[in-house]
Amino acid sequence: MLTILEELPAGLLERDANQVHEVLSGPTLIHLQGRRREPLLVTVLLHGNEVTGWLAARELLRQYSDTALPRSLSLLIGNVTAARLATRRLDEQPDYNRVWGAGDTPEHAVARQVVAEMAERRAFASVDVHNNTGFNPHYACVNRLAHPFLHLATLYSRTVVYFTKPDTVQSLAMAQICPAVTLECGQPGQPHGTEHVLEYLNACLHLTALPEHPVAAHDIDLFHTVAVLKVPDHRSFGFRGDGTDICFVSDLDHLNFRELCAGTVLGWVRGDGQTSLEAWDEQGNEVGQRYFCVDEGRITTAIPIMPSMLTLDIRVIRQDCLGYIMERYPLPQSAAERDALEVRSAGSVSAE
Repeated sequence: MLTILEELPAGLLERDANQVHEVLSGPTLIHLQGRRREPLLVTVLLHGNEVTGWLAARELLRQYSDTALPRSLSLLIGNVTAARLATRRLDEQPDYNRVWGAGDTPEHAVARQVVAEMAERRAFASVDVHNNTGFNPHYACVNRLAHPFLHLATLYSRTVVYFTKPDTVQSLAMAQICPAVTLECGQPGQPHGTEHVLEYLNACLHLTALPEHPVAAHDIDLFHTVAVLKVPDHRSFGFRGDGTDICFVSDLDHLNFRELCAGTVLGWVRGDGQTSLEAWDEQGNEVGQRYFCVDEGRITTAIPIMPSMLTLDIRVIRQDCLGYIMERYPLPQSAAERDALEVRSAGSVSAE
């Protein structure tokens, strides 16, 4: 399924995200030569409705149409068919950002081929660009706590989220061969999101190296994702109180990146409330009762929490998740501290 090109196809930069299919037949990796040989990998449209990455990459390439790139650039354009319909993925497709691990689908084969290509070309760094559907600040995610990863992340935002689950995402696969980040650029269609990513990618292309020393503590707010939130499949839900099993507060996504005290109301549940909301930790354990309780039909926080990526998009909630729970994380100052934190995060398995 993967098409590999050594130059930009004619007309590609004139296409919006929902028109890319007119030029590309499917996932496409485009290698473009720059003054520095080791390429920056930029991944866009792994989710077809998250268009900021494509808009920024398109503008970046327009800027260098008459001059050499400072560094070689490899551009992966992902789910072209979903982008045509402006949806995250088609119902019959796997999630293009959940196929970067073991699996036997054509999409898994594409992901493996991309990683092999970039390993052979000795990738300098990897940037996977995403949007989200709720209200969130712009922030970067990493799957390793090594200093070059954190420097790459703070070049985009002082807010950095470290996570190890899900473990089948692009950034974790690429982290095995080079520093890798995921950018969360707010909601799609916002000009300042495109401008922010464009500035960041330009800065990355001009880097000669990533620092090996620690990020200064005053330059980073580091968080760790400890659980993913899901609504049980057998529960109906909504946000307007229209007879569903669960009715969440209508401004649920405004709670993102806020430190919520115990007792904060998230919604209401009918009938048996014990399975109203699931929370799955990094070891695959369901720990919802640690974080939530039901009090006279109200779903409330049992302890203080900080959520992220809470969304009101019912399709995204069913296809992926409701959001995540985070905790503040210490900034590692040495390799030993980093390794200890990574081992703790992964349970008894090292992130290496």
